[in-house]
Amino acid sequence: MTAARLVLALAGAALLTVAGCGAWREKPPQLMNLRSSTNGPDEFSIVPPKPLEMPEDLAALPEPTPGGENRSDQRPKDDVVLAMGGSPRPASAAVPASDGALVSYAARAGVSGDIRSALAAEDVEFRRKNNGRLLERLFGTNVYFRAYRKQALNQQAELERWRAAGAATPSAPPRQSGER
Repeated sequence: MTAARLVLALAGAALLTVAGCGAWREKPPQLMNLRSSTNGPDEFSIVPPKPLEMPEDLAALPEPTPGGENRSDQRPKDDVVLAMGGSPRPASAAVPASDGALVSYAARAGVSGDIRSALAAEDVEFRRKNNGRLLERLFGTNVYFRAYRKQALNQQAELERWRAAGAATPSAPPRQSGER
């Protein structure tokens, strides 16, 4: 009777091992799923428009184009450029001469034309290696934070390092009364 139980236990373990090993090959692993899997609206795709405003000169308004941009459309890349003190430019415009040194420095080690596909392949491989243990995969446990723990930045330690170096940190919370 004990030999039959041993055989059943080994067969069950082998079945779980094969099922666990083959599951990740069917589709790329997802450590953090931010996409909706339902037919309902996706809350991440809903972006409220900017408030309407009256232009200074109505004659200077561009001709409306179907499917084109609207003055009230959100433009997050331009908003970031403005927040950093720059001025947004059309996507078709060349790099301004004033940014030439910055572009040269950023490309000093070379530029890869297939950087997106190379990073995507490396990320899939990293996620496969960090896809969780057998029971985590079996029960669908999220292992995102454990997988990327070594790459995480300690925000408070970094803030203190910059403050100790004398750098201005205007967007960070002010020091509390008991801090140095």
